[in-house]
Amino acid sequence: MSEQPHPFPDDFRAWLAERGQDAYALVWVAGGSEPAGFEDSGAPRVGESGIARAGADLTRIALQEVTHGRAETLRRWLQLDDGVRHLAVLTAESGVLREHTPGELAAGLMRDPAGDEARLSEQLAGWFYRRNAEAQQGLELGWIAAAAAWACHMRALAGCPPPSVLTPSLQRAGELDDPTADLVVTTALKVVELIDRLELAYRTRAELIEDWHAVEPLAADVPALAPMAGWLLDQIALRDAHAQQLRAVLEPDLTDYLRDRRAGRALQGTAPVLDEARAAHLAQARESVRAYTAAAHSGRQSEARQLLDAFPVPARALSTSGPAAAWRESSATAQDAVDDLAAQRAATAAEDSADPELLHAATSYLAAREAQLHLVHDALGRLAFPAPVPRDLPEALAPVAAAQTHSRVIEAFGTLERAAQTLEGQIHYQLQQPVTAHRRTTGAESDLLNRALGALEHAQAADSPFDEEDIRARLQEITRPVAPAAAGPPAPTGHDAAHTQALAAGPAAYGVNRGPGS
Repeated sequence: MSEQPHPFPDDFRAWLAERGQDAYALVWVAGGSEPAGFEDSGAPRVGESGIARAGADLTRIALQEVTHGRAETLRRWLQLDDGVRHLAVLTAESGVLREHTPGELAAGLMRDPAGDEARLSEQLAGWFYRRNAEAQQGLELGWIAAAAAWACHMRALAGCPPPSVLTPSLQRAGELDDPTADLVVTTALKVVELIDRLELAYRTRAELIEDWHAVEPLAADVPALAPMAGWLLDQIALRDAHAQQLRAVLEPDLTDYLRDRRAGRALQGTAPVLDEARAAHLAQARESVRAYTAAAHSGRQSEARQLLDAFPVPARALSTSGPAAAWRESSATAQDAVDDLAAQRAATAAEDSADPELLHAATSYLAAREAQLHLVHDALGRLAFPAPVPRDLPEALAPVAAAQTHSRVIEAFGTLERAAQTLEGQIHYQLQQPVTAHRRTTGAESDLLNRALGALEHAQAADSPFDEEDIRARLQEITRPVAPAAAGPPAPTGHDAAHTQALAAGPAAYGVNRGPGS
């Protein structure tokens, strides 16, 4: 069959089910993950893409071809696998999507009395040899990568390549010797052991760090191990108080999305898709927390410190500010966020955790998140409900007071542009159709967000250093021929006059013009 990916059917499950009971789909799965918190990330099933899980985004797959029977499906997988992209094997019996590993297919064929074991071993040996030949070479790195790939994809057949596979592979490479064979077997069994440990109910941070150090170097040559390495980093971060504080500062507020998702599960409905802006911010937060965690636990303390210093934890407010209280009173989502945080704090306090590091990190996250949430609500309240200048405030301080909205938005979101992205994303999310049945005030919430966004856009326009006339005058000044030196100063240009007027006017909106910061 053609090796060019085919158009993706609209209803993939039903379409694949109609292909017959022995039909398998070979699909390329693009990278990506469902937006969720760190705690929601279950242990990855190494060797599987997870695309058959409930709620997975099927737009991530590209159909390669449909095969029939285990033997033909495995043969094509072994030919097509390039060791870089994830080629998943799917069935849809009775319309239920299921993912199979090539090891499952091979194990089934080995058990089949009518199967051709010699031919199967030859096919597996060819694939195993290619995994070595196409990997990074030197110091037997190719065989280490091949052994790790075997553990990822073929452990359902055997924990390490059997002699009928390993011997011809080594012969083809001209490296048939005991040390190389022992290296392959030892590496494969070690990776299988690491994979099996993912399912353990309790792991200390030291154990997780040890496993991550073992997996991380292999993930570069065996992308199937990358989800495992990332998950181990997440678990280490959940037990690191500094990592959780960094997470609390960087993660966007997903209260509306998380509540909709929970309601969708309870009602067996479909929750709306998280908007692109907050999904991107969430991915950036996770990437940053992982970068800190990797540096902190790899002896690169200065790099870890730089990340923490770049995003300091806001001070916890002793009381709710007026703008924050006004925003929470008007926004059902904001009040839900406060209630959810209080519920998490109560659950953490009541938890009898056997892991003190996990409990300490969770407590640190909640404290930092409370401060960050107050900062965000205070900034949004100032945008949506601007307060008049206090009557007895000295006139010279009026622009300073007005500038607090500008500085608080930057402090809460990092930049005015990032704040605008967040608000636009939330508005887009609120307006998705159909509206989730449990949501109470979608229209009012959207109006409130639009009100804050309008004030923010006005602030951005006021903060722009040049308008069209300024830019035109500046270009004319730059391109004007240089005149000979004169005894007196040159006559003022139109731009100079405009600039002088602007300086005389002083700061109209903000007394403190802070650039984008962290």
